[in-house]
Amino acid sequence: MSAPPGFLRDRMRALERLPAYVYDLDGLRDHVAAVRSALAGGPELFYAAKANPDPAILRALEPHVDGVEVASGGELAHVRATLPGARIAFGGPGKTDEELALAFDLGAERVHVESPYELERLAAAGRPAGVLLRANLRFGTAGAALRMSGPFGMDEQALSRCAGILKDAPSLTLRGVHAHLASGLDAPAMIDLAARITDWALPWLRANGVESPEINLGGGMAVDYAAPGSLFDWKAYAAGLPAHPGVTFRLEPGRALTAYHGWYVTEVLDVKTTHGEHYAVLRGGTHHLRTPVTKGHDQPFTLLAAQGTGDTGEHRPTTLVGQLCTPKDVLARNIPCPRLRPGDLVAFGMAGAYAWNISHHDFLMHPHPDFSYPARV
Repeated sequence: MSAPPGFLRDRMRALERLPAYVYDLDGLRDHVAAVRSALAGGPELFYAAKANPDPAILRALEPHVDGVEVASGGELAHVRATLPGARIAFGGPGKTDEELALAFDLGAERVHVESPYELERLAAAGRPAGVLLRANLRFGTAGAALRMSGPFGMDEQALSRCAGILKDAPSLTLRGVHAHLASGLDAPAMIDLAARITDWALPWLRANGVESPEINLGGGMAVDYAAPGSLFDWKAYAAGLPAHPGVTFRLEPGRALTAYHGWYVTEVLDVKTTHGEHYAVLRGGTHHLRTPVTKGHDQPFTLLAAQGTGDTGEHRPTTLVGQLCTPKDVLARNIPCPRLRPGDLVAFGMAGAYAWNISHHDFLMHPHPDFSYPARV
């Protein structure tokens, strides 16, 4: 089970309404500052806002990152309103004409182009923009939790078409390539992938007239929900990245920055045994915290406060479910627990990324959770 820091436990017990998300912003600042320190003198660090665009999260990260990556017009407008001075890179497939116009109007520093058609529309606007071409390369990524398939980026044939379009588009400047190919990789695998991307990218970019190239390696640093204390080795990764003077490398992690500093706190509503299996029905559920369903894992949790008789030492496998009318509403399955009772509190850890913001909030029209940002004292 994943326990929150001691200073948070009393604050969680005092929450006025459940369920609630609790974000440790001070812990987040410390973590990102450590990542920044590990990368010192190396790649630029952008935050992928899709992981968690909460305004308080964005403001906590801003002093420690070089910019923010967004993947929609909505994210672009939100980040610009929240962080008016931030450098912004705009990526994602299927950009509309309205979204491309926002890239100009709201000052996106880079546009990550996903297709020749997108580039043609960007060029037709006739407004200055720096672009990275997103490459979908046939590199093996053994051990990846997620591989970016055909809808994302371009093969070499499409990239060559883009090079031709750029020759007739004086308003656009090719700055480099974006090559986020997979997620869930450890540092050695990420180092190997970065080397292969760079070996392909530099000759291609120089052949197309880019003298000071940018190579965006994306994110995808492994986050282990089964071992919350196991962190990505940022120092080893930074030390193993290719060294090429005049080349700007850029990273775009999301989950690996914010996942560890959020908790979803709720309470037990009912306890039942059906066909010999034990269940705890919780207030809320995967319409608030969809992560365990999307990744197919058990969300780490801890029992914060027993409102009944507490932990008697008797443990039994228990499945923690929510209030939704679907058997898929499961947060953790067959986890040895003390005998739970209605009113007991449960805090799910690792809920600072891809949690509330990817959940189907209004299914069955249950109330939305509260949000709390307790400060350390």
